[in-house]
Amino acid sequence: MKTKYIVIGIIAIGFLAVAALSFNSSKIDYADFQTAKSTEKTVQIIGKLSKQFPINYNPTTNTLTFTLIDEKDNSEFVTYNGSKPNNFDIAPMVVVKGRYEDGKFNASEILTKCPSKYEGKFQKNKSMGDN
Repeated sequence: MKTKYIVIGIIAIGFLAVAALSFNSSKIDYADFQTAKSTEKTVQIIGKLSKQFPINYNPTTNTLTFTLIDEKDNSEFVTYNGSKPNNFDIAPMVVVKGRYEDGKFNASEILTKCPSKYEGKFQKNKSMGDN
């Protein structure tokens, strides 16, 4: 009977190890553009839309292009193949999930937040100046 418990314990440990490895490989880390350039993994970058460059949405190709400024004040041109989020133009902060391909940052997903959620953060955060 003791062998039965040992075998069940080994199987349970095996399942836990597989679950931990699959969770670790599927998680997406937050990064800045500099870090994202040095990895092939998909990352999340939080930033602010640049007001110096236009936001272009082409409904024919369903492509959105814009310039994002990350938390370290690095700006980068972002391409997203998908519909433009509803509050994209007024969102103070945007999270893009994606990775660099052929020297360009291609977003696979864009998350926008309600502007009121970040009002206090922008007043305190001087490093993300109005660009």
